[in-house]
Amino acid sequence: MTALVRDPITLAPRPGHRPPAAGAASLALRPVLDAARRPARVIAAFPSAVYLELRGAAEPRVVAAVTSDAVRLPNAVVMVATRRERPFRRVREGADAWVGDGRIDTEGLEARVRRWWDPSPALGAVAPGALAHGVRALEAALREAGGTARGGLAGHPDPDLLADRCAAGDLVGAVECAERIVGLGPGLTPSGDDILAGLLVALRLVGGACDPGGRAEWLAGWLGAAVTADAGTRTTALAATLLHCAASGGAGAEVAAVLRAVAGHEPAAPAVRRLLAAGHTSGADLAAGVHAGCRAALALCATGDRARRVPA
Repeated sequence: MTALVRDPITLAPRPGHRPPAAGAASLALRPVLDAARRPARVIAAFPSAVYLELRGAAEPRVVAAVTSDAVRLPNAVVMVATRRERPFRRVREGADAWVGDGRIDTEGLEARVRRWWDPSPALGAVAPGALAHGVRALEAALREAGGTARGGLAGHPDPDLLADRCAAGDLVGAVECAERIVGLGPGLTPSGDDILAGLLVALRLVGGACDPGGRAEWLAGWLGAAVTADAGTRTTALAATLLHCAASGGAGAEVAAVLRAVAGHEPAAPAVRRLLAAGHTSGADLAAGVHAGCRAALALCATGDRARRVPA
């Protein structure tokens, strides 16, 4: 990921207004932030995050404004302020807002995008043997940190079945399982959607790093198309946007760190602990999906590697 803004940037104030705050936006938001201003609505406001839903817009339909110490979603504009500084204290749920022309505007929040960051981590080429080592490291870190037992769908059969279908390269079976858990669970990001987001981004990025254009990327493409086709009517607006981001390879910072660990670029244990700490169950659900996606990518890449070694 590119470096994020840490220090305030002085901007010319408008008459009678304080200067807008500076932020660093995910490249996934460029289509809506670079476009002309569109009306939006604040659908949720918390001390560390505000979520704005654009009216009548294509994905990404939800824009998140988050503090610099918050969970960094792939659809986020990261503000200079920390949660302790309470930058969203005057923002109210249900308020009208505007998004576009490089800005976010609503009562209590005016922010201008001054930097961009890439939500798709660069993993480089990963050999099947190195990927196998990375998956083992991920599994060890998950066991040490308590695994995915804290997930919102712990004990539900479909997440494990989905993982097995993906590892077998069974698109039809994977789609059937995925469709049963879209929107399943409470909250702004239901557990089923978090699992699917982790799975999709791991399949696409880790599979692409091990076998570019191979079976894992093929599976990610078709499975992503299936779960996003009607996500807007089956789950929350925020979860639908995150599924679209994941289907195109967009990961939050915490997920990206785990993927980089699997690719051998950083230790697995600290990255896993940071991910598991995200949200009430979201971190554990995302971790379950990432693990399933990495395990499937390894299985499919190994199959492709063996096929290439068979003499014609």
